[in-house]
Amino acid sequence: MPMQGLTGKRRAQLVVLAAALLTSGVTARLGVWQLDRARQKQQIAADVRERRALPPLPAEALARDEAGLAAQRYRSITLRGRWLPEHTVYLDNRQMDGRPGFFVVTPLRLAGGDAVLVQRGWLQRNFQERERLQPIATPAGEVAVTGRVVPPPSALFSLGAAGSGLIRQNLPLDEFSRETGLRLRPLSIQQQGSEPGVPDPLQRRWPEPQVDVGKHHGYAFQWFALSVLVAGLYVWFQIISPLRRRRAA
Repeated sequence: MPMQGLTGKRRAQLVVLAAALLTSGVTARLGVWQLDRARQKQQIAADVRERRALPPLPAEALARDEAGLAAQRYRSITLRGRWLPEHTVYLDNRQMDGRPGFFVVTPLRLAGGDAVLVQRGWLQRNFQERERLQPIATPAGEVAVTGRVVPPPSALFSLGAAGSGLIRQNLPLDEFSRETGLRLRPLSIQQQGSEPGVPDPLQRRWPEPQVDVGKHHGYAFQWFALSVLVAGLYVWFQIISPLRRRRAA
């Protein structure tokens, strides 16, 4: 029936029906999306557990591109190289066990000339003198570093461009590579153990990847509940209530 042939009441009913169907459908779809996000994160957690159980990667197999990193994330590896302590950076506002401090990051030059960023550990900050940093012993000569393959240090919110100097908020890989002249692999290594015989104040209780599945399940429940509520309100006010009024008349 053409729209212009409908009565005002009928047009209003169709508008309400369309709005109810759209709202209920969109909210149900959002619930499905949240469940899908939960499944993705559960798969990530399973991948992490599986990769950590695998034998260590050979040093020569360390990824050289983003695709290689995706396949190697959280794998164990032991690299041999030379520290470049002149390029050490203290990443500020990083937490370990709920305490703020620094992630100490130093490039390790590999035998082929490339370098890789090593997240050496966490260091408590001096709350009275922010610029006062505890020195970190960095052995000269070739060292063996054992750790896990992870992405470069995550970026925190920062106003303005990335800074320079010893203490920084973030460490964009491309910018740091240009600054230092190093050919950096597109990844980093989270060091797992200290070097024998070297005084080491760094802590390495690295946080686990966040897999907050419960949050997504909660959001999904809210969206599905809203979808059911909209459908139930439509049925009550547009079907059941008018039908009861007609029967009572």
